[in-house]
Amino acid sequence: MIALLQRVSGASVVVDGANIGAIDAGLLVLLCAERADTEKEADALLNKLLGYRVFADAAGKMNLSVSDVAGGLLLVPQFTLAADTKSGTRPSFTPAASPQDGLRLFDYFVGQARARHPVVATGRFGADMKVSLTNDGPVTFWLQVSAK
Repeated sequence: MIALLQRVSGASVVVDGANIGAIDAGLLVLLCAERADTEKEADALLNKLLGYRVFADAAGKMNLSVSDVAGGLLLVPQFTLAADTKSGTRPSFTPAASPQDGLRLFDYFVGQARARHPVVATGRFGADMKVSLTNDGPVTFWLQVSAK
């Protein structure tokens, strides 16, 4: 599974003109399941994400996680993160999980995140979403947990 996380001072998702998810300070996380991914990879990625130290401590060092600062999580499904861009000028999406598996793993990830973190908002799988964010830093990291 892949997560592109961005530290934000605020972020939101709009679908069909309606705001369906928003957070104040925290992490906007674009999520993608790849073909061989299972709940095991989802759990490992969530563990890494919740503990990843991207927020400043009192000394200004990135030593605090989203859990430490009780920041929000905005989880947005984005299958294009699995694109194969090695050749040509058009991406191939064969590395991405099927839509059924992608939805199942996204829903699983969201459920596990809500069980472990107090502020979780989401986008909508398969929807045409308008995502707005104010980067804080900017600070952006790519996290990936591969099936073994």
